[in-house]
Amino acid sequence: MPNRPKTNRRTRGGSIRAKAYVHIQRQIADGTLEAGGGISELVLAKELKSSRAPIREAMHQLAAEGLLEQNPWGGMIVAQLKREDIVELYELREALEVFAVGKIARAPIRVGDKSRLQQLVDEIAKLQRELEKGKRPALDARQMERFIECDLGFHALLMSMANNSRLQKVVNDTRLLISVFAIHREGHDRASLKSIQRYHQKILDAVSRQQPAIAMVALAEHIQTSRQERLGEYDRWKRESSLRRTVPVFFDVHKMALHP
Repeated sequence: MPNRPKTNRRTRGGSIRAKAYVHIQRQIADGTLEAGGGISELVLAKELKSSRAPIREAMHQLAAEGLLEQNPWGGMIVAQLKREDIVELYELREALEVFAVGKIARAPIRVGDKSRLQQLVDEIAKLQRELEKGKRPALDARQMERFIECDLGFHALLMSMANNSRLQKVVNDTRLLISVFAIHREGHDRASLKSIQRYHQKILDAVSRQQPAIAMVALAEHIQTSRQERLGEYDRWKRESSLRRTVPVFFDVHKMALHP
């Protein structure tokens, strides 16, 4: 009988761990796993049809990267960012992304990269027009998903052009950590979309013209503006959370008024 190829258990376990790592990341990024919420090894093992060992290893890796943290009552929970965490993460984003865009803008941009970046900029302009046409104050949930894809796509493609895999991983991990809080984000209004679209266009134009100083200043301002918006959202969320704990009847009455 021909010999059957042997399955390397270590390789198979590593593959499952990698799959679990990405699976948990995605659930955190899309809000399925909420900040402060528990995460179950058993549930994940059933979802991925695996043993609990590689799930546990993936969770420990995510904990080391700051996405998960130990629950005082046992197990792990999704990290719940504090205000100072948001400040530090944006400072890291600014330092790394501004450095990267300066490097990128010193070399000619490929036609395909420029075309794709322009499409992502134009998609945000399209969302602006949809708001104007629908006469609504802010993006709905589905439109917000489209916006996030465009925004993340623009920055991710830009960073990939720096040809530095370590830098790209740190930036991606930092943006993912910020997204742990971003599930509290409200839909953008026309003014916010216009500001973001202008910054993206200015950055793209500077990179295309090989103007590193202009690209670096524009990206720094863009990140600083985003940081102030996230901090404002965080402060509002904290105030509301505190009110829900101390004056729950206010929210019950408000809910009844909206839904009689």
